[in-house]
Amino acid sequence: MNRQLTPRRLALAASVLSAALWLAGCGSPAAVPGQISEVKAERSVIAAVPRGSNAATAREYRRDAARHIYEANKSRIFSGQLPPMLYAVGTLQVNLDAGGKVVSLHWMRAPKHAPEVIAEIERAVLQASPFPPATRLGAVTWTDTWLWDKSGRFQLDTLTEGQQ
Repeated sequence: MNRQLTPRRLALAASVLSAALWLAGCGSPAAVPGQISEVKAERSVIAAVPRGSNAATAREYRRDAARHIYEANKSRIFSGQLPPMLYAVGTLQVNLDAGGKVVSLHWMRAPKHAPEVIAEIERAVLQASPFPPATRLGAVTWTDTWLWDKSGRFQLDTLTEGQQ
């Protein structure tokens, strides 16, 4: 059976994934640090492949991936210094294939008290896929810390403007 992934099916898949993650977060086994959430690369919403990254290391690639997330989430980026108390902080590893598509997500430090934030971060990553292909690295694992304000806006540690 060969089914095409239409925008409607992608949106439905993202909704189902979000609901499942939210429900799983209530009992919190899905939010356990170190647990891997497998994600099919075909769930990407952005069709165009962004310009490639010339990063030579995964650490260098971080900046390109963070800029890509910011570009895809312009209205959700917290402008200026973050307040001293954040609503949630989470560290997420994103495994990308050579084309920049998300292969899997791995929470290194999940904000277990805020399962809705876990779902929002995962949704933001999936919707931003594909990421810039790491032309010198091929497949790459990108790790960043998400700094989440109670307003629902965020910064990534890689591009943060600091805290008050």
